[in-house]
Amino acid sequence: MTNFNRADVPEKKEQSNEQIILQRGGEELILEKALYRFTIRPKNTFAVEKISQVSWGVWRSSIKQAKLELYTVNPDQLETAMSQARADENVDFVSHVYVMKNNPGTFVYLSDQISIQFASWVDNNKIKAIANNFKLSQDKPIMGIANAFVFLVSKNASENPVKIANRLQNLSEVLASEPNIIIQQEPHYRPKDSLYSQQWYLNNNGGNQIIAGSHIAVEQAWDITRGVRSVIVAIADDSFDLRHPDFQGTGKIVAPRDLKENDFLPLPGEKETSHGTACAGLAVAEETGTGIVGVAPGCAMMPIRTTGYLDDETIENIFTWAVEKGASVISCSWGASAVYFPLSLRQKAAISYAATNGRNGKGCVIVFAAGNSNRPINGVINEQNWPENIVRGNTTWLNGFAIHPDVITVSASTSLNQKAAYSNWGDNICVCAPSNNAPPGMWFQETGFVYTQPTIAASLYGVGMLTTDQIGASGYDAGNFTSNFGGTSSATPIVAGVAALILSANPNLTAQQVKNILQNTADKIIDNNPDPQLKLRGGTYNSNGYSSWFGYGKVNAAKAVRAAKSLQGTGRNVNKQIYGKNTEVLRIPDNDNKGVKSAIAIKESGIINDIQVKVNITHEYLGDLEIYLTSPNNKRVLLQSRTLGRKTQLQNNYTMRSHPILKQFISLPTQGNWQLQVIDLAPQDIGRINNWELIISYA
Repeated sequence: MTNFNRADVPEKKEQSNEQIILQRGGEELILEKALYRFTIRPKNTFAVEKISQVSWGVWRSSIKQAKLELYTVNPDQLETAMSQARADENVDFVSHVYVMKNNPGTFVYLSDQISIQFASWVDNNKIKAIANNFKLSQDKPIMGIANAFVFLVSKNASENPVKIANRLQNLSEVLASEPNIIIQQEPHYRPKDSLYSQQWYLNNNGGNQIIAGSHIAVEQAWDITRGVRSVIVAIADDSFDLRHPDFQGTGKIVAPRDLKENDFLPLPGEKETSHGTACAGLAVAEETGTGIVGVAPGCAMMPIRTTGYLDDETIENIFTWAVEKGASVISCSWGASAVYFPLSLRQKAAISYAATNGRNGKGCVIVFAAGNSNRPINGVINEQNWPENIVRGNTTWLNGFAIHPDVITVSASTSLNQKAAYSNWGDNICVCAPSNNAPPGMWFQETGFVYTQPTIAASLYGVGMLTTDQIGASGYDAGNFTSNFGGTSSATPIVAGVAALILSANPNLTAQQVKNILQNTADKIIDNNPDPQLKLRGGTYNSNGYSSWFGYGKVNAAKAVRAAKSLQGTGRNVNKQIYGKNTEVLRIPDNDNKGVKSAIAIKESGIINDIQVKVNITHEYLGDLEIYLTSPNNKRVLLQSRTLGRKTQLQNNYTMRSHPILKQFISLPTQGNWQLQVIDLAPQDIGRINNWELIISYA
């Protein structure tokens, strides 16, 4: 999202060396030093005009939220330049820049923060002792995670935050330890030109490159509601032209925020195309009699300008602001500029917090774009024929935002009711929504350089999305609108708008109920054609009604709003309760990916409002275990990850409050066999399931 000069791109791909481990999301990622660049954190006394006049290297840009300045040098001068910077009395902090192994172009910057989750038995005195030993100062607790805190690395620390986090991870008192890394944000869009200039995606009767039924049937939804101002759609993106006629009206703009400039005017910068303006128009453009209309024109809009980077604090600030200022829906048309990007402890918690505590405990509906690389959001592809072989061989792709259990992940379909050629896919897609068609695109390097993927020989048909643009000559097109918008960035605010209509029709629904409604009312569009790039097929549905390309199908606003209306008055009401218990003692196979399953049969029929799971397990090293719960319709959630460490006895009650992932079961049927699966993923230590219980509240 940040604009950079092409001069920032090295003539050759940046080289790196000296690997270190990065702890992140329960995984260990490999980092390598970037040889051309480093960062400093200047003292407040360092005059701004002097930052670009130092002799250590060439100043490139500021990373404002971390108060870092980026410099580049020749590789043989890197260590000398860093030593010179450290010796300067105006400099507080100097750090290498890293790259993720097998993630070309993904630069990793270090802040001065470390997140630490301590075991439940570790008290405040022990925490203070550990912090003092590593020269850390406690900053704040991590919302939603027990005994977890953010610490600041002092200037007296002898190692950088990555190395300190690795040492902390080896302590028995520490369940998880992560440095707060900063990585560039990637917008999910692929603008094209000369596309059909009507809003076919709302309603159409067919036409040139338009199949009847490729729309979201919004007119029938509007017969019930066009949205109400009390339902606020937060759009987190690069900037917003708030002067646009389609964003005017009493109460239209609510709690604007600019995290990049730390003020309350999230306006576009000079020469900025304003991706956020286009996304906002699709979701909530006001009905004015001129211009365009959004999916939910009567709803309010909360524009949040992001920093352009995906560090922990940026993500926390986005979702905390949205929750505190009353957002109902949060639309995110972006992801990380990386092949493999698991979320950190704090990032997961920030999203879960919004999905759990937003809307006075009913949860914010959070919508994320799947991405535009035509790759799995979580899976392996044997990559071939990339320019300069920057990606090759069996490559694991992961979009941590898209696989978060509390989000609605959106892929893209075309005006021909087919998969958009660029749209990412996989088991975590929830629904799809209309967008344009175009070749896949790789991530944006921080410098603005785009890696092109292996080409597609076939012609790609489909009409683009008409939406709001910056007023006048700025933006994507001259004028106030563009017909050249697309990508999963377009599909995402469409779904956000439908979610806003659902909540306008029935404000008592939980976020999980909205997600279930969107999935259960989606149209099962079918694409029997192979992918034109990878030659894979995924456009049909399995026995559970799921497609790896389209999720549960294309959103249908009319069906969704009618379903929400029919549930009016139900909300989170609890009428009855079911109790089930399995007391059979089962051995847990050692180092076996299949694990052991224990079932509870529920005979009562109803719709779930609340669920609790009580587990009693004995094991010589509980940190080896993962625990899953599977519903009768094969909905599977991870109750417990491998964070229990050296404990040997687990007697835990998993509730929706303590483990928001259980909200995925809301509105599902109760009847059938429920299964607890326990998997031991490491050799030597053994154990058993003693018993487990299931408590379901239902209507």
